[in-house]
Amino acid sequence: MNNLLASIMTKVSGSALSTDVGGRIYLDEAPDGCEMPYCVFFIISDVPDNTFTENIEDILIQFSLFSASQGATEITTMYTDLKALFDDCYLTITSNNHIYMMRQNLTTMVEDITTVNGERRVKHWAVDYGILLSTP
Repeated sequence: MNNLLASIMTKVSGSALSTDVGGRIYLDEAPDGCEMPYCVFFIISDVPDNTFTENIEDILIQFSLFSASQGATEITTMYTDLKALFDDCYLTITSNNHIYMMRQNLTTMVEDITTVNGERRVKHWAVDYGILLSTP
């Protein structure tokens, strides 16, 4: 799993998405007091599906995009750049064969979060990607 996460971080590095969020892309959770916008990604599930010839990992990853901007431009630009980066992309993953990466779902939310400056209303777009890997 470490190799998959490293591959995702390598792909994000220097991308338009990274520029959109000022390089603030985090695994599992953003640090307290994190400046917006930012992106957090994490593994939702990892289901093994072993065949007679290979071991398959069916992984679901979520990218959560956060924006405090009142308008739609910031969050939609982040979403567009995330799709351009990961829709049907190929990841180079040490010790695994990458079969596919497909966007599966978008859920949009508006949430109240607590910051160091008090309560704040933010846009949160959760984007799920299915990843299929095999280990020969």
